[in-house]
Amino acid sequence: MALFNRKNNDAPSTTATLAVDPALAALTGTYAIDPAHSSIGFTVRHAMVTNVRGSFGEHEGTLRLDGADPANSSASIDVKIASVDTGIADRDGHLVSGDFFEAEKFPLMTFRSTTAEQLGGDKYRVTGDLTIKDVTRPLAIDLEFNGSATDVYGNERVGFEGSTDILRSDWGLTWNAALETGGVMVSDKVKLNFDISAIKAAPQA
Repeated sequence: MALFNRKNNDAPSTTATLAVDPALAALTGTYAIDPAHSSIGFTVRHAMVTNVRGSFGEHEGTLRLDGADPANSSASIDVKIASVDTGIADRDGHLVSGDFFEAEKFPLMTFRSTTAEQLGGDKYRVTGDLTIKDVTRPLAIDLEFNGSATDVYGNERVGFEGSTDILRSDWGLTWNAALETGGVMVSDKVKLNFDISAIKAAPQA
């Protein structure tokens, strides 16, 4: 089920129009990301031979969805760097230190979308500005719409999941250590992973 526009297959090919599914249009609104049921994480190669996975336990954000026109949709996310969790306390401490995120000085990683587009079916691309430390660079995130539901508490929810690859050095995260056998301790390439559940806000009176 596509979240945004669907092509009207009954229309003549020379005058094709876009028809809005009423059920999808009803999803239009502002949604708050539910951190208890969402995950923002990363995967990075360690010592050239294995992957280390981590996540940020504290984050908040807002999605503004337009069920008729994806170009009018937007996303805003704030991630608390100090909440990083890789399962190893010493490693987490190193990540928040000056060698990496310098979390005391730069406590948040932020994303602010600038454009949104439907790629086909339930797949979408959101492009925006990712800020880490004092560096802001453009980033495109490919997402899949997982659907909508009303939970047992009456909350209207939507779900998305997706990922994108970045080079951490583009955001000034350059710490590394050379290995005796060649290569480096931490790869420059990092995969960012998003699994988002968001709750629709009540309409304002």
